[in-house]
Amino acid sequence: MKLILASQSPRRRELLTQIGLDFTVIQSDCEEIMAGETPEAIVQGLSFQKAEAVASQVEEDCVVLGADTVVVMDGKILGKPKNEEDAFRMLKELQGRAHMVYTGVTLYMTGSKKHVSFAEGTKVFVWPMSEQEILNYIATKEPMDKAGAYGIQGA
Repeated sequence: MKLILASQSPRRRELLTQIGLDFTVIQSDCEEIMAGETPEAIVQGLSFQKAEAVASQVEEDCVVLGADTVVVMDGKILGKPKNEEDAFRMLKELQGRAHMVYTGVTLYMTGSKKHVSFAEGTKVFVWPMSEQEILNYIATKEPMDKAGAYGIQGA
């Protein structure tokens, strides 16, 4: 059955390619609405919104994969930074401490309109950084499209 990834995320594309899956990418254009009482519920809801939005655009029978990730520090969700100052604030807050990263995944079957969603949380520790190290990292532009302003697989 054809697989569609409802994301433009290079990291998600890379992961699917690494495990040998053949897939097509269709970016979700839905307005993401955070709803839920726990981070797990929120990312499951966001992943479902993305998968459902892409599934509604597809006429053939296939599986749509939606995913979303949030970073949680001290009970507060950190999304993607709005600008470099926001990225600095997030990284300054995260450095030298542990926090949680939650990813939600939805598999949506277009033919039956059935879906399954799940979430996983991972505890992450960010090594202490000086303000200059944070500024140097922000200068790479890498933090700007990532929840919490960092990618664990990146620089």
